[in-house]
Amino acid sequence: MTTPGNDHVHPSDDKHASRRAFLELAGAATLGAGLLTRVGRAYPGESSKTIRMGVVGGGFGASFHWHEHPNCVVTGVTDLRPDRRERLKEYYRCDNVYDSLEIMIREAQDIDAVAVFSGATDHAKHVRMCMERGWHVVSAVPACVSLDEAAMLQEVRRKTGLRYMMAESSWYRQECIFARNLFREGGFGELFYTEAEYYHDRGDLKGLAENKKSRFYMPDGSYSWRWGFPPMYYPTHSLGFLTGVTGERVTKVSCLGWGGTRPELKDHPYLTENAYQNPFWSEASMMLTDRGHVCRANVFWLCVAGGERAQWFGDQATLYMPKGGLHGAVQRIRNQGTGEAAIPEYWKSDMLPEPMRHGSGHGGSAVFISAEFVNALVEDREPEIDLGHSLAMTVPGIVAHQSALRHGEQLPVPQFD
Repeated sequence: MTTPGNDHVHPSDDKHASRRAFLELAGAATLGAGLLTRVGRAYPGESSKTIRMGVVGGGFGASFHWHEHPNCVVTGVTDLRPDRRERLKEYYRCDNVYDSLEIMIREAQDIDAVAVFSGATDHAKHVRMCMERGWHVVSAVPACVSLDEAAMLQEVRRKTGLRYMMAESSWYRQECIFARNLFREGGFGELFYTEAEYYHDRGDLKGLAENKKSRFYMPDGSYSWRWGFPPMYYPTHSLGFLTGVTGERVTKVSCLGWGGTRPELKDHPYLTENAYQNPFWSEASMMLTDRGHVCRANVFWLCVAGGERAQWFGDQATLYMPKGGLHGAVQRIRNQGTGEAAIPEYWKSDMLPEPMRHGSGHGGSAVFISAEFVNALVEDREPEIDLGHSLAMTVPGIVAHQSALRHGEQLPVPQFD
């Protein structure tokens, strides 16, 4: 459970006016000022505890803010590629550089927790290795790519008693924080339907197959894990808008995939020569939750669109997340009409220590992910995105892809709470 922090968000005069207008529109003045400003647990403040962090993966792993937290210091970094090791060394100002995770596990003596940002297909394996070494772990998404890996993570978490968090950015996008607060205060009424989508266009097809310098290839020209990766194996940027708002669990899913009928799509080596035997560029699913609600979740790899977005439908209010930017969200209230909801800059809240109160990547989420993991370890508690929530955002996609391979057959989703 999270608790409201103190109100340390200070919008401009214009935002104060927008906020008052929204509260009047919503008929929600009784909900209090904390509705728009609460993020999660407040930063625990003065503490002598220091978390010594290791970072694995110098691509996306070099875009977080562990080193800005007053209670954290990066004491080890590793990547298989020398250029990425150098990037990690410079970004985190860390001189303890290891040529591989295996070497870091064997030699490092000054690490308490590790941020695993290796390739998606290695996440579960690397999480297990680190937890069995005695380190808490935060990992990139997805948490795993099979049901067996999900069960393994559950078991290693049980055996070690260590903390795990998945670094899901949608959970801490500013509009999602707003929706979560509104839901917790009852502002939606019954939130019965969520539309969530993650669109990451793969771009030029010819270049995708021939450009050996893209991220779909390793430095030696071989395919990377991204080549042919099933869209629904990467569902968390969509499902973060469901689980991250209501906490619901998906119990059933039906999914359809599209591989393209034009020859240059259908016979493209991206689909015909991939390790996953995946025939789909894009996948769309309908999911049923444990509360009898519905979520439409899409993940598209080939489309004229981009980014993460959601719409939340309640019987008393509906919130439409805009495409891009932190503002322009629209809310419709029953018997009240429609108005624009000015989304606060939540990164000014007291969930974050002063050095981390700045904008960051993926819709402002990077500083929240960094702070929440460190805060949880300082306070000796579970992170907000614990293993149960992480698997609830990951496993439905694994099953959804199986459904797409079976022409949309509705399949049950195993629970890992």
